[in-house]
Amino acid sequence: MRDHAGATGRVAYVLKGYPRLSEVFITSEMYRLERLGVPLRLYVMRAADEEMQHDVVRRLRVEPDYLRQTTSLSATTLRRWLGENLGHFKTPLLRTARRHPAGLTRAATQAFAQAVRARRGFLAPPRKLYVKELLLAVDLADRIDDAGDVRHLHAHFAHGSTTVTWLAGTITGLPFSFTGHAKDIWTPELNPAGLLRRKMDAASFVVTCTDTNRQHLESYGSATPVHVVFHGLNADFEPLVAAAWPRVEPARVRLLAVARLVRKKGLDTFVDACAVLRDRDVDFEAVIVGAPGDHEEQVRARVAATGLGERMTLLGPMTQTRLFAQYQRASVFALPCRVLEDGDRDGIPNVLVEAMACGVPVVSTGLPGITELVRDGENGMLVAPDRPVDLADALHRLVKDHALARHLAERGRATVSERFDAATAAERMASLLTGIASGGTS
Repeated sequence: MRDHAGATGRVAYVLKGYPRLSEVFITSEMYRLERLGVPLRLYVMRAADEEMQHDVVRRLRVEPDYLRQTTSLSATTLRRWLGENLGHFKTPLLRTARRHPAGLTRAATQAFAQAVRARRGFLAPPRKLYVKELLLAVDLADRIDDAGDVRHLHAHFAHGSTTVTWLAGTITGLPFSFTGHAKDIWTPELNPAGLLRRKMDAASFVVTCTDTNRQHLESYGSATPVHVVFHGLNADFEPLVAAAWPRVEPARVRLLAVARLVRKKGLDTFVDACAVLRDRDVDFEAVIVGAPGDHEEQVRARVAATGLGERMTLLGPMTQTRLFAQYQRASVFALPCRVLEDGDRDGIPNVLVEAMACGVPVVSTGLPGITELVRDGENGMLVAPDRPVDLADALHRLVKDHALARHLAERGRATVSERFDAATAAERMASLLTGIASGGTS
């Protein structure tokens, strides 16, 4: 393991929100970077709004520095919003104008140009969002100046947090990079009018979590290198897997899905597939674990409409320890993801990696990204999205064929160990962020 403690200056992570249960992979990344000796600072755009936290948050040494909080911009006019919020930014604006007059001018020009390009129509006013993001960038630049030890900025998610980081980098002259994940790089509305390409051009490098994402990002034509760094297991989850006793199959078939209740996860398809199995007289219980989302009402409606209320349980979000216990009790894991009309999709869902690491046979959909982890018939099973009967057939086959289920589970565990090692991923990120050469991708 290389020691990066000799790196000069700190790396500033810029996040939209922290801590977030669904983004434990980011916290785990920072935790592992700290263990490798990479000195960090953490700047967060939104105040913490989740009571439940993963254990790794408490083990992280870096403390979050929350940027100035603002009122909602979407529900009001720009003039009214500025009247309510501009005063909060007076001090950082004055200091930044004094310290970086040229950089602030360039950033303001970039923000205004993007506001004009992204307007809804030729005669429409400029997009007001970029005024807010410019002010947040000023606040970020001011805090970085006060810290005095930041040498590189890195944002997670390629839309708002990266825009703020790009503008702050323009102001201060510091280099920046960002990690793109899923919706943030696939949904054009989040980076309208060529914004993603401009941010890529300005960045030192870009990181993403699947080779499919890499190809998509490289299709924008930027000369900036794009690196693939797989997530691996979360820092709280890895020791649980390492210390686990061999799984014992439950007495009753137990089907498990873990996902936020959002439409791209395909949980309605999972519910309908369970109804098919019930109609085939398969004895089972089903569990969905995950935080609420914009598809929760529809998923619950499908449970009620199919009469699965006595067989299916919807649990809320969980810590990694409690979630691990769910994997240990599962017969089969299912996640029938889909691509939405606006382009939103998953990359490689972390929960698929977790289930495979726990030795649970998995069924998912053959979407780009997922196929980089799951190979149909080799270490899991793949079906087409939005095909509940096909999903039911795959689940039914694994329930009946214990030898096949064991084989796929063993190969799944080996795949995670061989290709999704979190320590290797952390070394790769540390090398990129500290400028220490390291060939290839993890």
